[in-house]
Amino acid sequence: MTIGGNFPNRPQLILLLLPLIFATIVSSVYATCQLSFEQNNKLYNYSLTNPIRNFPHGILSEDGFYKVAANGTVLWFQLCDAMIFNHDPPTCIECGDCGGISRCGMGCSALVANTVGGYPVCTTLGYSSSTSFELIDKKDPLKGITAKLSNRGPKLNCSLAVSIVCDTNGVQGPQTLGLVGTCDYATQIHHPSGCAVIISSHGDGMGWFGTMLIIILFFFGVYFLGGAVYRYYSLGIRGIDIIPNLEFWASLPHTLQSSFTALVRRFRGPSHGHRSTYSPVNF
Repeated sequence: MTIGGNFPNRPQLILLLLPLIFATIVSSVYATCQLSFEQNNKLYNYSLTNPIRNFPHGILSEDGFYKVAANGTVLWFQLCDAMIFNHDPPTCIECGDCGGISRCGMGCSALVANTVGGYPVCTTLGYSSSTSFELIDKKDPLKGITAKLSNRGPKLNCSLAVSIVCDTNGVQGPQTLGLVGTCDYATQIHHPSGCAVIISSHGDGMGWFGTMLIIILFFFGVYFLGGAVYRYYSLGIRGIDIIPNLEFWASLPHTLQSSFTALVRRFRGPSHGHRSTYSPVNF
């Protein structure tokens, strides 16, 4: 049985696959735009793409990019995603690894233009997939975090470090641009997404164990749902047998009980009513 041969079931298949698609998208975004760590009995969590008040897209610029210019150098960047230019696109020479001349700037997450011989020459600084995060100040986690985008080019290894300062009052775009070394740039923005959320403090809240339990249950749900969809539509299995590895799950309670009983007997020794299989014999 094939999925394509059963046209009436396509809407149901799409509905069943939507949670999996959504989970994949969310997981990929969180993997590149989230930082969590524990310090002094507090668990700090930074989720740059989470919607917050007045900022439904989190840290992402609603213009499709941030822009800063200094001393004849122009830099564009977007955090947690590729840049989008609906207006004022970069006009650069050598933009092959960031969208090409026709889509310059839309194939990467950070691009810088320097004037060479009267022409703007662009260099890709990084991609969203190569972004790493660290605290601005390890002694003060509430100050914010730094996002570092990087790109290993054929000639130069370039990077952009964006300090995201916690500011609950609003957003302040990049105002300064610094250059460290040959191709390592740095700038700073103020944004509410740079503020940490304290998930657990002194035993309050779920804590790391609760968070880990939720993550495990989530992946178990994805496993069961994905396996059931595959067995139902691809293998044509119906009924309770659509559950993946049904035999294993059905025998799991008995296996756990047997293991627990054996463990108890090992530590407690034979019970009082236990009759030994060895009997002494007098000659």
